[in-house]
Formats: sequence, C-alpha cells, structure tokens
Amino acid sequence: MEPLTREAIAAHLGTRWLGRALHCFDELDSTNTTAREMAAAGAPDGTVVIADAQRRGRGRLGRAWVSPARKNLYVSIVLRSDVPAERLAQVSLLAGVATCEAVRELCSDAAIKWPNDILVGGRKTAGILCEMDASGAAPLVVLGIGVNLNSAIDDFPDELRDKATSLQLARHGLAVDRARFTAQLLTRLEAHVDVWRRRGFAPIATAWRALAPLIGRRIHVQEPGGDVVGTALALDDDGALRIRLDDGAEHRVIAGDVTVVGGYS
Repeated sequence: MEPLTREAIAAHLGTRWLGRALHCFDELDSTNTTAREMAAAGAPDGTVVIADAQRRGRGRLGRAWVSPARKNLYVSIVLRSDVPAERLAQVSLLAGVATCEAVRELCSDAAIKWPNDILVGGRKTAGILCEMDASGAAPLVVLGIGVNLNSAIDDFPDELRDKATSLQLARHGLAVDRARFTAQLLTRLEAHVDVWRRRGFAPIATAWRALAPLIGRRIHVQEPGGDVVGTALALDDDGALRIRLDDGAEHRVIAGDVTVVGGYS
C-alpha cells in the first residue's frame, strides 16, 4: 500500500487544532515515545505523530502491539492540559469513544470492551495506550491509538488469530482508505476533547455507555490479584468499572481484562 503521508491525510482533515502539527514517519520504535520526545521539546497541543510501521509498538498492560508496515494506523497525539492526574483515565475512555465511532463508520457492530479496546465481531481491532507526564509545569498526556485496518490474518501471531481482526478482514477483503480513516478519527477525537474540556466527563461517559454492551451484563474479570465474576453496574468518573459480585458486595475494577460471559453479541 501507499505510505500514509501528511498531504494525504490533510486532504480529508477538517479539524481546528488537532493535527495542525502532523508528523508522518516510515518507521519508529513507538509513536508514543516519539510524541513524548517532541512534547518535551515544546510540541504544541494537538501534535500528531504517525508511523507506517513500529519496531516496538506498545499496548496496555505492557503488551506488544503488532505493527506491520503500510497496513494499519499507528498514531499518537500530544494533549496539553492542566487536568489533574486522576482524570487521566477519562482521556483514555474518551479516546475509546472516538475510535469506536470512527470504526463504526465502516463496521456497524463495533463496540467498546472496557476500558477502551475496540471489538468488531467480538475480536479486537483497536487498542489505546494513554500516558501522562507530570514533570513539567502542566500535565502532559500522550495518547496512542492503534487500529488494525488492513492486516491479513497472517500478520497476526498464532496466539492472536482467534482474538484479533482488522477492518479489512471484517469487511470480507474490502480495503480501508487509511488517510480518510485517519482524518475521520482525528476529527472525532478533537470534537470529544473539546466537549470534555468544556463540559467535563459526563457527556463522554454517556457516549461510552452507548457503545459498550457491558452495563447490566455478567462479566469475568482477570485482575492482577486474581479473577472475579459479577454484574457490571456503572462506570465511575475515574474510569473504574464498578461491579456487583455474586456475594452482593460491590467491587471496583481499576486494571484487568474484562470478558462478557456468553460473549459480546
């Protein structure tokens, strides 16, 4: 496929501030790493870093993100804000909403798996890594998003082939225009960041619930301290998932893998 260039994306981009500084690379170790370096050097709010391939792509919980060249979207965004660190999870959930909405333009069954993985047909097609740097005068967020757009099944390692997918696979071989999709995602992300900065988390939480078939469902959670099973009750403002355990007690999930018992369909 053709490389993902600034000119190709700009032809579809209608944002006001997000992506006005847009940097595209053939290959990076990690877009999040490069975005953090640019931010440390003074890159403005809304700076976007894109790579056509990553040597050391990263996902949540320290996992690697498979990043074949010229097939998918690997993007990181610099967000400068005076938002306290405890609201970092809100940015992560916000990004999940924007990404799911962009994916739904092509696959209507896309849904959010807590906190921000995007599933199509019950398989993961996008993931988000949100990192904060509070060492400067104001907190800095680097938001990394990876979307499997045109990966073939052979691009995934054996252990992921029954868990991951791409939009092209979900669309029975119909390829995705990467530049157009990137512009759509950035446009939606800017809109949600603007709302969040003006009105807080409540509108984001409402949008998240509409895209996450989770509340009221029986779920299984793999947490660092062990597994729990219960019914999903609510999404708290700090991004935690509140569930009711089988013994009636409430439990807050801060980090872990969530699976809906019986599947997401």
